[in-house]
Amino acid sequence: MEIPYQQLTKEALRSLITDFVCSVDDYDDYSLDSKIEQVTHQLKKGTIVITFNDKDETCLIQTREMLRKLEKNQCK
Repeated sequence: MEIPYQQLTKEALRSLITDFVCSVDDYDDYSLDSKIEQVTHQLKKGTIVITFNDKDETCLIQTREMLRKLEKNQCK
């Protein structure tokens, strides 16, 4: 289930994005704040989304394309 990022508090959204950014095995020269800004921008553009999994009660950040593929597979 997709969760609009606007429904989260600023603190919850930043925490979720920070967890996501820190989980990516990425060793580039961008600062944590810069990465958080990039993810926030992508959420606002709609290229990535926040989803909630009812089964294990977890939130994920994933591409909209990936979400569509998952939803399509669930409908089969």
